[in-house]
Amino acid sequence: MPSIDYQLAEYSDLFMLLAAFTYTVALLAFAWDLAKSSKTLKAIDQKAAVQAAPKVMATAGAPTGPADSSRQWNTGEAVTADDAMGYTGARRNAARVAVALTALATLIHAAAVVSRGLAAHRVPWGNMYEFCTTGALVVSVVFLLVLLRRDIRFLGTFVVGLVLIMMMAATIGFPTPVGHLIPALQSYWLIIHVSVAVIASALFTLTFAMSVLQLLQADREAKARAGGKERLAFLKIVPSAQSLENFSYRINAVAFVLWTFTLMAGAVWAEQAWGRYWGWDTKEVWTFVIWVVYAGYLHARATRGWTGTRAAWLSIVGYLCVVFNFTIVNVYFAGLHSYSGV
Repeated sequence: MPSIDYQLAEYSDLFMLLAAFTYTVALLAFAWDLAKSSKTLKAIDQKAAVQAAPKVMATAGAPTGPADSSRQWNTGEAVTADDAMGYTGARRNAARVAVALTALATLIHAAAVVSRGLAAHRVPWGNMYEFCTTGALVVSVVFLLVLLRRDIRFLGTFVVGLVLIMMMAATIGFPTPVGHLIPALQSYWLIIHVSVAVIASALFTLTFAMSVLQLLQADREAKARAGGKERLAFLKIVPSAQSLENFSYRINAVAFVLWTFTLMAGAVWAEQAWGRYWGWDTKEVWTFVIWVVYAGYLHARATRGWTGTRAAWLSIVGYLCVVFNFTIVNVYFAGLHSYSGV
């Protein structure tokens, strides 16, 4: 068995630290973009409302007076971004800088993950630390790939924030020195099973962020229809709740197929490793629970009309099950999968 390259492993740790720092700066840039966009849009809305108020009130036979600071008071609709998520409107320099920093951080992050694998002469997802850091990398890569076709920069703060949380969880909660795989993991099924699970989890992370925004946007739209005032001005650069739901539904459908393959590949690997396809191990059970939750989500939305906030909450519950399976189950439940390096 090849010896561990500890020098390269130290470089991996350094790259991981640099990536975390760059992600942090990117997070601040995304947050600045939201704040700046909110301030600009609010000023535009106030000006438009002041200009439109006399005409609208005169038409209604009401005396003119101070205008409401929101644009939706006379339309009953909240202002949102383009539902097609195209790159339209004024250039947002802060967002452009944030995307560039995220791309740079992803490259450094990739160097950290690859060097970790080269140091150990294996794939870099043999324990919870490596699964978490690799998963964070895939989340960032998926986010950047989607950005090539859709303007989802409004998700940047949430996605990069989740990436940083995953990296901190790996570094603080699951620190594991580089080493060789235990015999149970020395199989080509590790590459197949875990890599697909990482991609599926990354897609679920993206839809989790979109579902949270969907709930916030739906609440804002409901208040607009009731004539209430807006509180979260940054949601004006976010598409409508319906558009967010439709997009997350399509992504969840792809992720569900990948998770189904993860479940099947795990069963095949279990038969080779332990002589049975299914043994009701805690990890196996919760992998199946996740599959059931997302299957219920897809079925309810497609055939039962579960749309809107109910669909968003089902998506969020599914992701919370993913997090529970990765953290609580791995740490506190003994079983055949208790070799995660904690």
